Amino acid sequence: MSNEIKLGFCNPPEPVYLYVKNGESNGESYLWYHFIIDQDKTIPVQQRGLIGYLSELRVTAKEFKGKDNLKLDIVVAADEVYVIRTGIDTNFAKTFLLSASLVQDFSKPLIIAVTSGEENTVFCRLYDAATKVRIRREWNPNSDWASLITEIQSRLGTSSSVPLTTEQLHPQDINNSKFKIQNSKFKMKE
Repeated sequence: MSNEIKLGFCNPPEPVYLYVKNGESNGESYLWYHFIIDQDKTIPVQQRGLIGYLSELRVTAKEFKGKDNLKLDIVVAADEVYVIRTGIDTNFAKTFLLSASLVQDFSKPLIIAVTSGEENTVFCRLYDAATKVRIRREWNPNSDWASLITEIQSRLGTSSSVPLTTEQLHPQDINNSKFKIQNSKFKMKE
């Protein structure tokens, strides 16, 4: 990376949030998008892959329709800082976690790609950016998701902003979207 600072107009150094969804806009399909909250506007992203360095993996609690929801924030350092935010119990999150658990060296760039499944399903595919080789782990619906998150965070040198317990992310609970969340446990990062 170049240390040269480009002068002139720029975007503020704030992360760009990407969300995962199998959607359509103006006849074009997309699998991830930006969302401008104050305008209630979805901006589709046509590219299917994002190349960058995985810098952090966070579990955050967000209120949605009056309920607390756990989200997986995948922080990627690229031309900008991107935060891919997805529900922790989504197929995208699960396939990301399974693949990322095989990565031993996060100092190398990765390609995080979205691919569609049946109906509204979106999966993650992870690739080594230098070799373009897919990093793939066999699907296991009974994986210990909390342990996978903790293991990846440990290799990244980060920890979750929401303390996780195995009970919160027990395989049966995550597959049925039944989380045991207690507001007193949340420590949100802003």
